[in-house]
Amino acid sequence: MAWWIDLVLVAAFAALTAVLIDGHLLVWDQHVADWAFAHQPGLIYWTARVFNTLGQGGQLLMPVSIILTAWLTWRTRSVRAVFPFIAAFVLTYITIGPLKIWAGRAAPRFEGPDKTEMFNPHASGAAAMSYPSGHMGNSLVWYGVIALLVAALLGRPLTGREWFLIRVLPVAILFCTTIYTGFHWLTDSVAGVLLGLFLTRLIDRVPWDAIPLPSLKGWNRPSRLTVGS
Repeated sequence: MAWWIDLVLVAAFAALTAVLIDGHLLVWDQHVADWAFAHQPGLIYWTARVFNTLGQGGQLLMPVSIILTAWLTWRTRSVRAVFPFIAAFVLTYITIGPLKIWAGRAAPRFEGPDKTEMFNPHASGAAAMSYPSGHMGNSLVWYGVIALLVAALLGRPLTGREWFLIRVLPVAILFCTTIYTGFHWLTDSVAGVLLGLFLTRLIDRVPWDAIPLPSLKGWNRPSRLTVGS
């Protein structure tokens, strides 16, 4: 995979952040949120809320990843099977959470003033953690790990349709529902996509079965993760 794409993703994320700090695109965010709030009939809104659970890291994505990791570990008798899970957990923990705390941006449903602004002095704690969207960043990383594990369990690369169903469709649904339900501003979700793509590409490029390990009583054998790379 080309590194220049990763550099573009990081540069785009930094540029978007700087633009928002400077006060640009805030009116646009508010217009999108206002439109969403004005078009929320019950059935459509609650359907969107249900689909938005596809991005629940602790309730869905991590448990599924743990199950697949345990299955692959048992099938291959290899400690390498746990590496993608560890990498995803560490990368999301040291990036998305700290960035949210640093940015201090409220979500569209915040009832205080200046809710579109970064470093909002009127919001704190959980009410000031909208940027970047954890739904988007986490989903890109964890669905990427799930795809990697599924390919390893199947013993072959995913087909184009399988790749789309696991790595693209859930993320696309989340992008729409996080904005429509008012969980995030449009630019929050765009930032989450940029950051998530960068992180998942880091995980994808690691040659998991080639990492030097001690013998570990045979548990250092290949885990077939390379087929999903």
